[in-house]
Amino acid sequence: QVQLVESGGGLVQAGGSLRLSCAASGRTFRTDSMGWFRQAPGKDREFIAAITWRGGGTYYQDYADSVKGRFTISRDNAKNTVYLQMNSLKPEDTAVYYCASSAHNKGRYEYDYWGQGTQVTVSS
Repeated sequence: QVQLVESGGGLVQAGGSLRLSCAASGRTFRTDSMGWFRQAPGKDREFIAAITWRGGGTYYQDYADSVKGRFTISRDNAKNTVYLQMNSLKPEDTAVYYCASSAHNKGRYEYDYWGQGTQVTVSS
């Protein structure tokens, strides 16, 4: 059974940084597609970033326009963990952040497994 556990959320002032982690277990991680999403109160869940296997030991990174240049997704396959480094945070980044995984790249929005989420609050 695949499990995804997010951590690293919290309260930060605007302009600050946070790093989210997502630890995966229950299946081979190295070639899995991993994504980050967020959901603010009253809004739909929003794609943030993804890192997908491109073959030959390389990965493709994809970002939503709203976070491009501020957020960075990365992974440590030895630790079965994917990270989301968030810099220059804005109050509008406040949301619950979710990690997702899939055995195959199904595009930005389709994933097989989801974590429980971690709250990120950015104060102005």
